[in-house]
Amino acid sequence: MEEANRTEALNVSNIITAVGYPRLIICSFLLFLLISAALLGLPLGQLVSSILVRLGMNGILVLAMIPSIQSGIGPNFGLSLGVVCGLVAATLSIELDMVGLSAFAFSIIVAAILGSIVGYFYGLLLNRVKGQEMTVGTYTGFSVVSFMCIFWILAPYKSPEMIWPYGGDGLRVTITLQDRFDKVLNNLFAFKLFNVEIPTGLLLFFALFCFMVWLFMRTKTGLAMLAAGSNPRFAEASGINVNSCRIIGIVISTALGAIGIVVYAQSYGFIQLYTAPLFMPFFAVASILIGGASIKKATITHAVIGTFLFQALLVVALPVANEVVANNLSEVVRIIISNGMILYALTRKEAGGDEVEAG
Repeated sequence: MEEANRTEALNVSNIITAVGYPRLIICSFLLFLLISAALLGLPLGQLVSSILVRLGMNGILVLAMIPSIQSGIGPNFGLSLGVVCGLVAATLSIELDMVGLSAFAFSIIVAAILGSIVGYFYGLLLNRVKGQEMTVGTYTGFSVVSFMCIFWILAPYKSPEMIWPYGGDGLRVTITLQDRFDKVLNNLFAFKLFNVEIPTGLLLFFALFCFMVWLFMRTKTGLAMLAAGSNPRFAEASGINVNSCRIIGIVISTALGAIGIVVYAQSYGFIQLYTAPLFMPFFAVASILIGGASIKKATITHAVIGTFLFQALLVVALPVANEVVANNLSEVVRIIISNGMILYALTRKEAGGDEVEAG
C-alpha cells in the first residue's frame, strides 16, 4: 500500500512538473472564472464561442514566434513588420474592389510575399546585431509603425471606403470589412453545438498552418535551422550556414505575422491602421511564453495552449469583472489583465524547462 501511494504521488509530481506550475495556476484561475460566470448567470455558450474565435484569429500571430525562436533569434519582437505588410495587402484588396473569399485569398498571398521580402532584410539586420535581437527588433518594429503612419497619409489610395471624407488627407484609422471579407473564415462550415458557435473554417485554417509549420520543422531545412538555433558552433562545424538559417526563420516568422493579421482582421471585421500594430508582438510573445515556451525553445503545442489560455482569460474575466463591480470597466480590466499576463510571461524564470535570460 505504501509503495502504491508513493508511486501515485510520484506520478502526480511528474504530471505537475510536465504541465508546469504557472500553467496550473492559470488554468485554475480560468476554471474559477468560468464557475463564477456560471453562478452569475452569464451565457457560457457565448463565452466559449468567443474563446474559440479568439483562438483562431490570434493563433497564427502566435505561431509566427516558433520559427524565430527555433532559429536562435528568440521571440520576434519585430512582428509589427509582418503586421504592416498584412495591412498593406488588405488595403490593396479593397482598393482593387475585391470581395469575399477572393479578396481574402488575394490578401493572404500578397501579405505572404511582402512579409517574406521584408523579413529577408530584417533578417540581414538581425544577423548584424547578434545577442541584441529583442532590443533591436522592438526598436525596428516601433520605427516601421511610425514610418507607416506617414505612408497611410501619403499613399495614393482612391477607395471611398478607406480615405477620409470631405477632402481629408490619408486613410481612416479604422476601415470596415463588412462588404469585403468580413468573417469569411468564421462563417465557413460554421455550426452550432450546445449553444456554442463553432467557427469551423477559422479553426481549420489555423490547424492547416500548424500542420505546415510542423511539417517544415521536420524537413532538412527545418532540422538545420533547429540545429543552428540550439548550438550555433556545432552547426557551423557540421557545415550548416547559421546566418542563412536565422534569415529563413525570421522570413517565415514575418510572413506568418503578415498572414496572421489578415486572419485577425477578417474575424474582427475591421482593419486598424496607424499605431494599432505597435503592441501586437507583445501579445504574441506573452501567449507563447505562457504556453510553456522559452526564448530558446518553442513548439506548436506551446503556441496553441498559450493562445487559448491568454485569450480565454481575457474573454471570461471582462464580463465577470463588469458583473461583480457593476460598472463598465471592460477596457480597464482588459488592459490590466493583458498587460499583467505580458509582464508575467516576460519576467518568469522558468519556461518550458529552460531558464529565461534577461533580454
